[in-house]
Amino acid sequence: MKKLERFIYNILAHKSRKTIVIVVTAILFAATIMMLPTKMVKAKMLPGKSDNTFSVYVDTPKGSSIYQTNEVSQCVIEVLKNEKEIMNIELFLGQGIPLDYAGLVKGSAMKQGENVAEIAVNLTDKHERKEPSFMMVKRLRPVAKKKCLSIVPGTSIKFVEQPAGPPTLAAVVVEVYGDNLKKDRIIAYEVADILKKTKGLVDIDVMADDIYSKFELIPDKEKIARSGLSVKQVNEILYLAFEGMEIAHKNSKDFPDQVPIFEILDKESRTLYAKSYDALVSKLSSLNLMNQKGMMVPLNEVVTIREVKSSVMIMHKDLERMINVTAETDMVSQVYPLLDAREKMIKHFSKEYNVTKEPGMSTHMFDLYLIDKKTGEKFVLKWDGEMKVSLDTFRDLGAAFIAALILIFLLLVVYYKSFALSGIILLGSFLSIIGVILGHWIANWFTDETFFLTATSLIGFIALMGISSRNSLLLIDFAKSLMECHGMKKREAIAVAAATRAKPIMLTAVAIILGSALLASDPVFGGLGVALISGTVAAVFVSLLFIPVLMDSTKAMDFEPADHCDTNNISITK
Repeated sequence: MKKLERFIYNILAHKSRKTIVIVVTAILFAATIMMLPTKMVKAKMLPGKSDNTFSVYVDTPKGSSIYQTNEVSQCVIEVLKNEKEIMNIELFLGQGIPLDYAGLVKGSAMKQGENVAEIAVNLTDKHERKEPSFMMVKRLRPVAKKKCLSIVPGTSIKFVEQPAGPPTLAAVVVEVYGDNLKKDRIIAYEVADILKKTKGLVDIDVMADDIYSKFELIPDKEKIARSGLSVKQVNEILYLAFEGMEIAHKNSKDFPDQVPIFEILDKESRTLYAKSYDALVSKLSSLNLMNQKGMMVPLNEVVTIREVKSSVMIMHKDLERMINVTAETDMVSQVYPLLDAREKMIKHFSKEYNVTKEPGMSTHMFDLYLIDKKTGEKFVLKWDGEMKVSLDTFRDLGAAFIAALILIFLLLVVYYKSFALSGIILLGSFLSIIGVILGHWIANWFTDETFFLTATSLIGFIALMGISSRNSLLLIDFAKSLMECHGMKKREAIAVAAATRAKPIMLTAVAIILGSALLASDPVFGGLGVALISGTVAAVFVSLLFIPVLMDSTKAMDFEPADHCDTNNISITK
């Protein structure tokens, strides 16, 4: 350690060398911090989670037939069949799959109707394949959409992975609030168009029913009675003509209940030759019922046909009417597309609305408030989903970090009765962020996907505060003891303290690095492992080089020899 002692002493003895250490440290700090806004290191709540399954949601336009939905679904299945890592595929037409974690938070269990389908995909075990599930989804999504979306215009195909983090509706959610439902829909679709043009966002969807025209068949009770028919006869043949009906039951020893037997016409008989009023009248006129006198009565004579608009689903949250616009991220953080899309929305809506932002750093700081320039109607665009959870988490962790800094500073002030020494220790602890960010940048070189700075990374950084503070405390206390009990000069005491305490500091660092190495390869806690490893390395260099320079530069370290001091625990080798 004599070489290290001389090395540190030589730095402290020359003002220019001390300046170089301070400048280099400042440059490293500034450079690593700039890696965040320049996207050299990207931040995200949690990285992608590789799983043994994923789902594909197929939503054809409202009013589509089950045959159209099946045609799109079969197209997607044909794309999936080419993958060797896919073990089996199951299609659920007209409903969602049995409830899983993703379906629970995304509401797929409530899906029902001819225009919806869900495809369950089971993969080989994640430990036996090289490609993680989220990379497979990223690769297959554009292929399936390019091949299958054109089959039924307006179809939405979404590849859904099991959430790695908190239960949210989607990665990015924009909630559109307003009292005018018609304008709410217009704004929601404009928001969706902006999200579609935003790089990094996929699977954009508006959670609102399409408005379409439909025909209602209303049995005319008066005409039915005069024709010698019954309403039950008319209803049954209508169901048989278009849907099918239950005509009998079968008993089976394998089932405790009776098994219903359905009668369904073939596809050609049930399908209209055109989507028009005339085609429907022609279909009904071809269906005849025999009345009580044995005469055949055409169905169109006892049924009234009325064209109406479809009724739409109205969603509420906190007793306010709203429409959700959802989007998923394509292996990028939610924050960057959010900022890009938000600026585009401000520019777009400023033409017709007065757009204002939420002031300050509240939880709604990204929300936009729209006031119609002509009518004065008010609308609100609120951001939610995993993106909001990420922002709230980073904000809360940032607050926890600041609180830890303040608490450590106050405790040190009480102990040392010096703001300068407390500030030195605090600054040294904070500079471990150089290693944390630099470590993520280096780790990104060795991974196929982006290695994000995650919430677990920040937890590791906060944990490093105590380790870094301990290193500085060791140096200051030991140098103080050397000056008071051995009468050493400040510069020599600092050099001896740094060289002597270098071994326990390094041993502690090695123990942390070896322990954290097990976490570094974990898909979720890898950020925590890398933060602890790289942050600890940075903390060692800061403690042994930067902190001694600051100690030498402050008058708070000018301790005089003491008359009474305990030298039992102080051993100096000359």
